Amino acid sequence: MILAPLLLVVSQSTTTPIVKAEFVFEHAPFPSAHASTIVETKDGLVAAWFGGTRERNPDVGIWVSRHNGKEWSAPVEVANGVQPDGTRHPCWNPVLFQPSSGPTLILFYKVGPSPSEWWGLVRISSDGGRSWSEAAKLPSGILGPIRAKPIEPKPGMMLAGSSTENDGWIVHMERYAPAPTPGYIWKDPWTLEALANAANWEKTPPLNTAAEFGAIQPTVLVHGSSSLQILCRTRQGVIAEAWSEDEGKTWSKLTATTLPNPSAGIDTVSLRGGGFLLVYNPSDKSRSKLQIARSTDGKVWQPFVTLEDETSGEYSYPAMIQTRDGLVHVTYTWRRERIKHVVIKP
Repeated sequence: MILAPLLLVVSQSTTTPIVKAEFVFEHAPFPSAHASTIVETKDGLVAAWFGGTRERNPDVGIWVSRHNGKEWSAPVEVANGVQPDGTRHPCWNPVLFQPSSGPTLILFYKVGPSPSEWWGLVRISSDGGRSWSEAAKLPSGILGPIRAKPIEPKPGMMLAGSSTENDGWIVHMERYAPAPTPGYIWKDPWTLEALANAANWEKTPPLNTAAEFGAIQPTVLVHGSSSLQILCRTRQGVIAEAWSEDEGKTWSKLTATTLPNPSAGIDTVSLRGGGFLLVYNPSDKSRSKLQIARSTDGKVWQPFVTLEDETSGEYSYPAMIQTRDGLVHVTYTWRRERIKHVVIKP
């Protein structure tokens, strides 16, 4: 078993909010890693990412590591892009999702030669990510959560930020809500059969046009029982936002915020005690600095903690969650070589 040594432990009596920083793995059977995701299960943390020779290479697969409370397990490949005819495409952008009910852990990911041609797949695990089902393809036109984690507005439902890249960068939202069909009631909404059923999905119209923004990869902030906000990566050097006041059924058009963005992934957490955290690259050109900002309203953001601050190199594509103990966990790409895990006391 390959275990990641602890890189930094900071006393909680100091003023820094960083509790711990470590690599998920030190050594792995792949040279490049990117686009991590993290989730809390009843058995602990699970992280996933895509790894291989390099992004877009056909050997890129989805890798998973579990944390037992003390250390990360060795990375295990749980999905690849091998097709029935023997050809192989790269995998992309895994997203882990733990529903509030039941033991099922869900892994969404993409397979295809490029983001403009990929399709969505899903696998499930009933043992906290130790073993996984076969893959099921998501319904035509549905990609699932495109990079950032979805939310669960109500038990058995899921709202995911999604986007397409085949005709400009266009954002939309996807809602999964299994409903009874004639002669059949979904007893478990989180089965492969249910997730692959087109009747259980719906998506919004596009929230932007290519002329307005090149925007992708929404992350969702929860402001109340019906009020939601998304923040998106763009090609225009800024983070864009949209709002919904009806639980995500309809959305405003995307507009620019004052937050910079170097066309890189972002993520947010809606803190249980109130307020929000945003992890992002605070630049319109570079991914060499990674920072967490905080806000009380999702509109005005203040710097909170710097995770990386270098003159070169890439520290990007963060994923962020708040665990049951109130701590915030961030994973992100470290120089396209490894995945780093940082624990924050908010």
